[in-house]
Amino acid sequence: MATKLVKAPTIKQDAQNTAKLPSSFAHDAIFMSNFRKLFGPETQGLVADLINAGQEHLFDDWEQAGSSDDVMKKYLAVQLKRLNKTYPGGLVAYINRAKVLLAEARDGVNPFMGCTPSVPEGVNLKFGDADFERYEQLGLSAANETVYVLVAGGLGERLGFSGIKVALPVESTTCITYLQTYCDAIKALQDKSNALKGESRKCQLAIMTSGDTHARTKALLEENGFFSLEPEQVVLMMQEKVACLADNDARLALDIEDIDDDPSTVVMTKPHGHGDVHQLIAQTGLAKQWVAGGFKWLVFFQDTNALAFRALPSAIGVSIDRSFDVNSMTVPRKAKEAIGAITKLTKEDGSSMVINVEYNQLDPMLRATTYPKGDVNDSTGYSPFPGNINQLVMKLGPYCETLERTGGQIAEFVNPKYTDDTKTKFKKPTRLECMMQDYPKAVPNANVGFTSMAGWAAYSPVKNNIADAAKKAASGNPAHGAFSGELDMYACNVRMFNEVDGVSVDGPHNIKLQTAGNVRVQIPARVVYDAAFASTLGDLKAKLGKVKVCKGSTLILQGEGIELKNLFLNGSLKIKACPGAKVVVDGLRVKNHMYKWSGVESIKRGEDVPEITAIRGFTVAPFDGPVLEFSRPGEYVVTELP
Repeated sequence: MATKLVKAPTIKQDAQNTAKLPSSFAHDAIFMSNFRKLFGPETQGLVADLINAGQEHLFDDWEQAGSSDDVMKKYLAVQLKRLNKTYPGGLVAYINRAKVLLAEARDGVNPFMGCTPSVPEGVNLKFGDADFERYEQLGLSAANETVYVLVAGGLGERLGFSGIKVALPVESTTCITYLQTYCDAIKALQDKSNALKGESRKCQLAIMTSGDTHARTKALLEENGFFSLEPEQVVLMMQEKVACLADNDARLALDIEDIDDDPSTVVMTKPHGHGDVHQLIAQTGLAKQWVAGGFKWLVFFQDTNALAFRALPSAIGVSIDRSFDVNSMTVPRKAKEAIGAITKLTKEDGSSMVINVEYNQLDPMLRATTYPKGDVNDSTGYSPFPGNINQLVMKLGPYCETLERTGGQIAEFVNPKYTDDTKTKFKKPTRLECMMQDYPKAVPNANVGFTSMAGWAAYSPVKNNIADAAKKAASGNPAHGAFSGELDMYACNVRMFNEVDGVSVDGPHNIKLQTAGNVRVQIPARVVYDAAFASTLGDLKAKLGKVKVCKGSTLILQGEGIELKNLFLNGSLKIKACPGAKVVVDGLRVKNHMYKWSGVESIKRGEDVPEITAIRGFTVAPFDGPVLEFSRPGEYVVTELP
């Protein structure tokens, strides 16, 4: 009896799945032989659904069961089930959605048809003024009630770096990685916020990885003891890929060329886009856990923008003050600059949403509606539409409610590259994509705004290889390469120091990078400090007195308890203080050697150099100057070098 009870559903399912198949397949004895001998009911049902959805090409030319192709067929079945499981609604839902979007792309449907653009509500911050400091302090008070989400699914191959991007060093003075920089910043904000309020809350960091980066991100954290965070504060969420589409009929593309290298991948797949971060947070139940833990705010940030946390406290403060459900951190953008713009779109029925519009869509939209001159600079010298940097601050409660309603699904798009104007064939397979910053489409009635801040204080991503970055720099545009990411960090630190009364850090000097463009770059004084020393401008004002740093100098500060009451530096100095050590520098004068910067001639000669040097195009001697290290708690006054 027990055996019959187990087998009966299978027989019934077989019959149901056979009934689902088109007659051309159901009457094919060879196909049906394979269909029943190789696969169980779940796979049979999926195969039948896919064939009915126009995917019969996946199963063409199947031989008899027991042939050498059986392993490949099973690989295909496993992959199809995985793709079916990881996409909300399954593979057929993906295919049906793709058919609609591909038809709209072929027909040139404008997704913003009927929308009138305007500048949304937002706050333009001037770094260092009274409003900035007020917002910064307000944001700092809420920093321990904030969850931080890092979108880190990328490898550094595009940059010429073989590792994961978060393992890149931010700068070559301390060689601290991006991941450590972020962990340290979160820990420092947490501790300072807790101290303000007499609390002991532990912030959370969620990291979205991919199949390419998951294991290496996990290993980087574990090998370094999770840096300044504790293991229970960090969670990894791995993003799955989606199937590629071969044509306008949304036929899944077979990855024939790579089957020998990776037989488990028969259908070609690619990333679905960083919009999947919302779906992963929904699927893992993290948003509910965070709300239950008393967290109120959620910050999304990118993998290689070391300046992200310089501007973050003030942006959180703006969100609190304006009660923004979604707050896009932005930078001023020049008209027609190749960066998306945060824009308010009002439909004919009066409804509206505030969302990122790509720069190549913005200008024609403006010309066709209320801005006949298109995207032009105003009296400030910039476009009134601020530039999107994919860094978001959200109210956690409403966000959690939205995930409950939507499952974290974000509006998708498709961007096929056609072989010609007939738009009937693709140059290469495409796929559906989604973007993290399109979240406001799911909350049309939410209070959405922006916070804009000067790019030097908020945005210098590393996303271009050295040749492309050099070309951009030569044309007067932001380079967004490894060399600019490093130099912009120094420049930001110098400008922040110079915002403090009594502090003077000399300007930069020039060197020529040995790159495709031989670009001249400005080398600021190497002022490097960790987040424990200062997370905000307010921290710097409390810790810096009369400080003079000469051109070409190197100053490294590591530790919360350091105060520079009176310092003259013409050379190099490092101060490191352990927790509990209070170090006051008062009357110290340092004059010693500088460090020589130079372009890397060996790159031009085709010689092998370390990747982290090659992607920058310059080198500088390792720090070997005096180090004042205080490894025991206590109070210390430094007036001269030992």
